[in-house]
Amino acid sequence: MTDVRVTHIGGPTALIEVGGWRLLTDPTFDPPGRRYAFAPGASSRKTTGPARSASELPPVDVVLLTHDQHADNLDTAGRALLPGAGAVLTTPSGARRLGGNARGLAPWAAWHLDSPGRPPVEVTATPARHGPPLSVPLVGEVTGFALRWPGQRHGVLWVSGDTVLYEGVREVGRRLTVGTVLLHLGAVGFPLTGPVRYTLTAARAVELCRAVRPHTVLPVHYEGWSHFREGRGAVEAALAKAPDGLGERFRWLPPGTATEVTV
Repeated sequence: MTDVRVTHIGGPTALIEVGGWRLLTDPTFDPPGRRYAFAPGASSRKTTGPARSASELPPVDVVLLTHDQHADNLDTAGRALLPGAGAVLTTPSGARRLGGNARGLAPWAAWHLDSPGRPPVEVTATPARHGPPLSVPLVGEVTGFALRWPGQRHGVLWVSGDTVLYEGVREVGRRLTVGTVLLHLGAVGFPLTGPVRYTLTAARAVELCRAVRPHTVLPVHYEGWSHFREGRGAVEAALAKAPDGLGERFRWLPPGTATEVTV
């Protein structure tokens, strides 16, 4: 089985449907306008609402929560959705905070989805770092996820999570063959921290994709919040300068519309 349906709901939130399974990434369903505090001196305002409301979603088997401590990845309405999911996979510290149906995965640990009549899906946690070296005590743990199921043509479906380019994400390319990546962008920054970025810039995203060589890149987490410093235009400008036809691998998902992707 090679085809998967991906619906970009907004920010990092996407519904992944494969073989009867429904997996939801980083639920953010609050309306726009509210300002959220992330850390002392660091806050952001939500500027765009979701393309679908939480009530419009079908039942969710698994929430893939890259981290729970920032509202641009888990806001109030998204948090209310978690108990209704079959399971919430997240970081070990996030699982301790959330309790209930949350399960923490350390990097390279796996969780298996099995159900009669549906293909088995292996979910492997992948490394991510939400900022520069030594920033983890300030910003907290983050994880990515690699999804593997029988019949994939090009390789795993990788959710990068909010991360910068560092050795941990380069390791993903060495250990896994990546068919499709749901790539978190945005070049997150705050006035207090100046030029420091907490997610991939366009230039670093190009560098990462040249190293990992995914067949398809699905950009997410680049619009809808005031702390994003680079949007689609910056990414497309970087791609225009990239060699090897890398830009042809990027697919911009129309908000709220299910898109068929061959993995």
